[in-house]
Amino acid sequence: MRNRRRRARTALTVVLAAVLGVAGCDTLGGASPAPKSGRTSRPVPVWDSSPSSIAAVGDSITRGFDACTVLSDCPEVSWATGTNTRVDSLAVRLLGRAGAAERSWNYAVTGARMTDLPGQMAHAVTRKPQLVTVMAGANDACRTTTSAMTSVADFRASFEKAMSTLREALPKTQVYVASVPNLKRLWSEGRTSPLGKQVWKLGICPSMLGDADDLTSAATLRRDTVQQRVRAYNKVLAEVCAKDERCRFDGNAVFDYRFGTGQLSRWDWFHPSTDGQARLAAIAYRTVTGKEPVS
Repeated sequence: MRNRRRRARTALTVVLAAVLGVAGCDTLGGASPAPKSGRTSRPVPVWDSSPSSIAAVGDSITRGFDACTVLSDCPEVSWATGTNTRVDSLAVRLLGRAGAAERSWNYAVTGARMTDLPGQMAHAVTRKPQLVTVMAGANDACRTTTSAMTSVADFRASFEKAMSTLREALPKTQVYVASVPNLKRLWSEGRTSPLGKQVWKLGICPSMLGDADDLTSAATLRRDTVQQRVRAYNKVLAEVCAKDERCRFDGNAVFDYRFGTGQLSRWDWFHPSTDGQARLAAIAYRTVTGKEPVS
């Protein structure tokens, strides 16, 4: 009887050893790790370079003012939402021609300043666009005098309010922000045209373009003051945009672009021509589709 018990214990020991050997050390130390799945989850990128709808807000530049006929909006050549084949707008590049006609909307208003942007944004969000384009600020600097220019603090407050209006309604909509154009370069290029200077006398951006041939120290100081304010506006746009992970500033690409007279309206030598609109569209497309934000 005793021998049978000893043989039984020996057999049980052998069976346990075999089981433990197959199971491995983890059987003693805790549960084995779960088997790995063949699929690995990839994080969804914050920035989508191919949005399916676009809304534009801003001023006369986005409305295509004076690009087709004198003193008239021409939204069909807008860099943001236009359908003109010579421009190849951002909407056409991203959505195709049919898509641009159906799923892009232009809420920019000629003469608008940054203080008008929250209201425009409120209209834009009703469309639930996946991308909103912003180009505003030139009219804040183009005033009758330098003292009448929008203060940097007010400019910031209005832009932040516009972004808050968007975020309250559409937290995941993306934003492309264009820098304010270089108004001093516009003066240096446009003043080569006698016709352009005559048109400027009608009151186009007097803070920068008034008395275009005046090179006195006072006139130079006036233009430099406007230029410094534009740079300050662009700094605000960059800073506010940087706080929002779904916002991309163009890195001053519009401001730095060395446009010539061919990119200016032949009627006012201030607003972009059709060719100028096409250059703005190309800058926007590079920024929106880039793998990384412009630094």
